[in-house]
Amino acid sequence: MSPGANNSHSHATVYVTLTGLPLFIELRWPFHKSTSGADFWVLHGDVKLANSDGLHALVAVNLSATVREVLPSLDPKEAEGPVINSLRKEVDRRQLEFLKSGKLVPVHFSSRHYDFKRNKWVFGRASDEDIALLITRKVFWHTRLAGGKVWVGDPTEALYVENTTSHVLEIARGLAESGLMTIEGEWASANAALMAQAEKFEADASRAQAELEKKHAFEDARRVG
Repeated sequence: MSPGANNSHSHATVYVTLTGLPLFIELRWPFHKSTSGADFWVLHGDVKLANSDGLHALVAVNLSATVREVLPSLDPKEAEGPVINSLRKEVDRRQLEFLKSGKLVPVHFSSRHYDFKRNKWVFGRASDEDIALLITRKVFWHTRLAGGKVWVGDPTEALYVENTTSHVLEIARGLAESGLMTIEGEWASANAALMAQAEKFEADASRAQAELEKKHAFEDARRVG
């Protein structure tokens, strides 16, 4: 596993969605074959809304046989990034509901996120502006919730925005030039100018959480009705 990719064993890494929600993602390796007789593999995890008081979504990531064929192995080294980004996309699409309870939600880790013609993962190509916003949010929330330096060269981040690690680092260096953070190699440290924007990042996260909750409240009401 790459240096710094410690999130499979702890929740020290903060992953931020494009909508602005900071997440702790715990994955309970390894994948295991489904006991239901269906042809898929299952990985359990816990997606925690990092800035909340215990709101989370327990997930069962169901890996289809089609996607199993394109993964070199089911080890964290090969599967962790795509799994984390599939879960982030579920949050972006407001498919996961964060609750205090332990309701298990199946998440399909399927060919929807894989382009067989180009042999690559596709999670939606983000603009440079969106990447810059994602980096600033990640560095802010990681500093606030976990502390320490932030690994902005994480290949999982580049995969999430469908770009290269070198391009993500180039954008991060541009943010460093503006005084928001300090970059050393692939690692960032938040400067006071970034942490002073707490109100903005908190408002973004609150707005995204409210939109997500509104969607699930509407669906619950429709089911009851």
